[in-house]
Amino acid sequence: MTQHGNLYKQTLYYDIALTRHIVDEVDFLIEAYEHYAGKPLQSILSLACGPGYHTHELDKRGYRATGLDLLPEMISLAKDKATQLGTNPTWVVGDMRDYQLESPVDMTIAMFDALDVLLTHDDIIQHFQTVARNMKPGGIYLLDYSHPRHCSLMNYGDFHYTGERDGIAVDIHWATNNPEFDLVTGVAYVETEINVNDHGQHYVIKNGAYEHLTSPPEFILLARLSGVLKVIGWHGSFDLDQPFDNTPESDRMILIMQKVQEHPRVHNE
Repeated sequence: MTQHGNLYKQTLYYDIALTRHIVDEVDFLIEAYEHYAGKPLQSILSLACGPGYHTHELDKRGYRATGLDLLPEMISLAKDKATQLGTNPTWVVGDMRDYQLESPVDMTIAMFDALDVLLTHDDIIQHFQTVARNMKPGGIYLLDYSHPRHCSLMNYGDFHYTGERDGIAVDIHWATNNPEFDLVTGVAYVETEINVNDHGQHYVIKNGAYEHLTSPPEFILLARLSGVLKVIGWHGSFDLDQPFDNTPESDRMILIMQKVQEHPRVHNE
């Protein structure tokens, strides 16, 4: 697993540039769970949660919310935000490929291309098995990815994130090296650059990491190979009525999976 450590450890700058309106996204998460599971949501885990944007909002709405991130720095920022917001989620520092919650959840989410840090199919299968192990029977796993129109094997795309707060302006430019995906492995080396104006002091922070692009058919196959998840739905935006397709209204790739019902083994006597 690889990640943009120099970027993600700059938690203040990351938060300034990446903070966004997520209320509608959380509305969709709750609606999607109830639609696919057929019952009300009670507990949820956000993987690669970062500052915990979705986790805080879910906690405020009364759900048992947990946020997991590999970086202690991100979890520290999430805890600071919880103090400011008056929220009380559970926070876990852990690897999404191998973690163990105190109790299983109804739903797991991984937002904003979180799984691109898993560079091999074996990593993804192990991750799927860990997700299923930490969900209740019939649990729902929702993945949110960039639409292939915006990022594909033949065109990584160009991404900017900007923000300003309390005298600090941040511009994050993703993919400054015009990365190319290996057509066999689906892996690319991606460089990022953070331009900061911190109360008149200018900084440039550069970083690079490998990322893995997984196609929709691969997700279907990897879920099947995991033996514990199955794909049950696709959406092209945070709207249950919007299919995942090539229309302009479809601007995300949202994949819904469900934990496979386990059947007891029959022993012949």
